[in-house]
Amino acid sequence: MRCPELTPMNPQAAVVGTGLAGASCARWLADAGWQLQVFDKARGPGGRLATRRLAWTAPDGQARTTRLDHGAPDFGAVDPAFQGALTRAEAQGWCLTWNPDHPGGAAGARAGTARRWLGRSGMPDWCRGLLEGLPARWSCAIDALGRDGRGWWLEAAGQRVAEGLDALVLALPPAQAAPLLAPWRPDWARVAAAVPMQPCWTVMGVSTELAQEAPAGAPVRPDTGPLARVLRQDARPGRERRPGEAHWVLQATSAWSRQHLEDSPEAVLRALQTALAEWLGQPVFWRSAVAHRWRYAVPAQAPAGPSHWWDAGLGLGVCGDFLGGAALPPGVEPVERAWTSARDLALAVQTSAVEVLA
Repeated sequence: MRCPELTPMNPQAAVVGTGLAGASCARWLADAGWQLQVFDKARGPGGRLATRRLAWTAPDGQARTTRLDHGAPDFGAVDPAFQGALTRAEAQGWCLTWNPDHPGGAAGARAGTARRWLGRSGMPDWCRGLLEGLPARWSCAIDALGRDGRGWWLEAAGQRVAEGLDALVLALPPAQAAPLLAPWRPDWARVAAAVPMQPCWTVMGVSTELAQEAPAGAPVRPDTGPLARVLRQDARPGRERRPGEAHWVLQATSAWSRQHLEDSPEAVLRALQTALAEWLGQPVFWRSAVAHRWRYAVPAQAPAGPSHWWDAGLGLGVCGDFLGGAALPPGVEPVERAWTSARDLALAVQTSAVEVLA
């Protein structure tokens, strides 16, 4: 999908949030002639398409690092338009397709057999590619919005970081978007604040290779216990493999994560490491591991209503995977919902701009 071209006015816009929704919306608007700035509180793009660098010291005293996909481990595509976008992303070297081999036996249930996608060398690669060439501010949490005669302005930590914006897009988890929206669209803010989001505690780590057969690269869903997903990172395409090592990503169930939401990372790490050993039926000897809390992992249910919010009078829009899921075909995952929401918002923004020009 290409949005209508808008040339000679070169309006200015900002996108807050650089997960797939924000990165996609920013790219569509930039390609249509908007002067774009992007902002994110993280150190880089991707949102929940996330990969983290883990560093440790090996038994031989050498410093080691690896990268572990600790957000969405992979995703499918239902709509032909999204499939086409992924094909183009693969051609650009941002994504790759994968037909994972699933383990059998009593160790766990298959996570699904459909064609899957992931970032080529890390999950944020697609978002990073979409944002190439766009001005970006990282580690910049936007905490206030305002409008004056010159347009929107943004503030972070008491400092104005952008101003004179004709349009503003929020591509944030709904709980984070709500307080920013409240002064301008309190109706949107109320809906966003009420969206139930599931948390997820995640453990990333490296162990010695197991004595017995271990899960392959596809995420495996244990039948019982606190683990929702067990992933052998080093068995996935484009990921590092080392003799004698096993690279893990463990994600807890939403129920367990809610129950332990405010536990310390150290306590969560011990609990999920123990759960893995119990599920495997053998000890796991860890070399390094950390726990990460996703407070807003995924919507708890398929969201109803429109796929995006756009107020042309204010020049304010919202996109994300928490919008419009009920109108999509069955089986559409949050990553595809995010992309669809961004596409629809970008088209609405451009349609409004063209109508103003006309």
